[in-house]
Amino acid sequence: MAAQISPMRARLASPVGVTTVTGLGVVLLLAVFGPILWGTQAEATSVADRLLGASWQHPFGTDELGRDVLARVLAGTRTSVLLALGATGIAVALGIVLGLLPTVLPRVLRRMLTGLIDILLAFPWLLLALFFSAIWGASATGAMLAVGFAGIPAFARLNYTLASSIMGRDYVRAARIVGVGPLGVLVRHVLPNAAGPLLVNAAVHASGALLSFAGLSFLGLGVQSPEYDWGRLLREGIARIYVNPMAAIGPGIAIVVTGLLLTLVSDVFATTPRRGALIRNGLRGLRPARRAGSMRAASASPLELADEAAVVSSARELRIAFPGADGGAVERVHGVDLEIAPGEVVGIVGESGSGKSITAMALAGLIEQPGAVTADELRFRGVDLLAPSSPVSKRQLGLELAMVFQDPLTSLNPALTIGRQLTEAVEVHEGVSRAEARERARQALASVGIPDPERRLGQYPHEFSGGMRQRAMIAMGLMGSPRLIVADEPTTALDVTVQRQVLQNLRRAQALTRTAVLFISHDIALVAGFCDRVLVMKDGVVVEQLAADRLLVDAQHPYTKALIACVPDMTSDRTRPLPVIGETGAVRRAS
Repeated sequence: MAAQISPMRARLASPVGVTTVTGLGVVLLLAVFGPILWGTQAEATSVADRLLGASWQHPFGTDELGRDVLARVLAGTRTSVLLALGATGIAVALGIVLGLLPTVLPRVLRRMLTGLIDILLAFPWLLLALFFSAIWGASATGAMLAVGFAGIPAFARLNYTLASSIMGRDYVRAARIVGVGPLGVLVRHVLPNAAGPLLVNAAVHASGALLSFAGLSFLGLGVQSPEYDWGRLLREGIARIYVNPMAAIGPGIAIVVTGLLLTLVSDVFATTPRRGALIRNGLRGLRPARRAGSMRAASASPLELADEAAVVSSARELRIAFPGADGGAVERVHGVDLEIAPGEVVGIVGESGSGKSITAMALAGLIEQPGAVTADELRFRGVDLLAPSSPVSKRQLGLELAMVFQDPLTSLNPALTIGRQLTEAVEVHEGVSRAEARERARQALASVGIPDPERRLGQYPHEFSGGMRQRAMIAMGLMGSPRLIVADEPTTALDVTVQRQVLQNLRRAQALTRTAVLFISHDIALVAGFCDRVLVMKDGVVVEQLAADRLLVDAQHPYTKALIACVPDMTSDRTRPLPVIGETGAVRRAS
């Protein structure tokens, strides 16, 4: 079978890619060796050769001191390129800091900072550059600082928008459960996923910075004599454009071609980095510190290390509220009582908006501000989820509670390999080596029926099918010492064959470790066939709770009966419309 060509390699092999890489290579070589090879010729004066037109000896002619214009253009590459890249680096670095800062600030300070960014964005970029250049004065350094600071607001707004979107993803919430702090979340999850758009915009900004420097030098606000760059050479050549057009066209060609090549970089490399290795490896020390008592023997099994408790998870009078449009609080879950025993499979069923998912999120400690969770009791294996978290409780939640979300494509970090995401929790909380964690991850993938697990560890979430991603999420939960797996509609949007495989793997994992499972679904028939006990929720209230095998016989509440009636079977009359649930919860026939 022929080896697949990666999209990046295909873009590099395209005509645009080859042209861009070759052109940038030439510019880089000129920036490094230009002053060495042509610096002496560019500075050599000759009164007899002053103001000559284009010729074979001087393709761009000579200036008023008899210096070769082509040699000055080639030697000036270093100054022009370095100033543009320096300004871009200032804009990107400070823009990232200013964009990430609001995500960790309190609400009032966040609004003040984002408001300041919006005000700065209201001013044209070039106007800001001219304003800053007036502050720092007419010099190369002042121009670099001016262009760099003028670009900060755009990168700050872009980074804040990207960070705000990523911070709400499920894999970021999961990282917080395992004890990753705010700085670790930003470095390990936000920046790698935001790096693609940032690099693309940085390439475009570098092109704009090059043009801005040329403009400032042309106006006399940039590089000053005796130094020179392309903008200053263009200013000198434009004064005699009717005598020797190439004196102005030559620097103009250099500016346009280099700016075009920098812009094409955004097309060739417009992809999210797959690893972000420089960031992650360089800041790996930002992980939560490993406790001395967290090491365990490799041969010990989860059951040997976790004592059996009478109740895995419990909630008493659980209430969940969110801010309303009028500024008040809107309660979405009203006094739910729930207990889950070890090895028990409990199902929660109900329509969309009935409160199933947010109840499960509260049991996992995943409800964050502005959501408010109150309860007489909310515990997971002795850990009070309403109390301030400690390193011990974070470690316990990270290893003993697993979450299988509805859409694993948004729950898995697209910038990290499957293997890296599986091994992270046990490396941080158990202190196992990278090799041991990878072997455990390979076994976990094999246990959920993923073929060729060794190769799959090096792949990314988008390379997995929907069913394989769900199984990878189950395998992620098996990496620690799982006591509870919360499966939030894990079979939604899957065909029946893949759905059956996912349920089989979930049941196998439950039987292997005697893990309790909280299974959420719209499908009451699926819940009845998979679970031991069923909770029926409507409008944030548990209206009925009964054994799954007695669901059809003992159901008393009209809403439960309506859910059962809406499931067709082989005896259903196909000539009549399917029943639907009315506003009161009772079943009615569709018109």
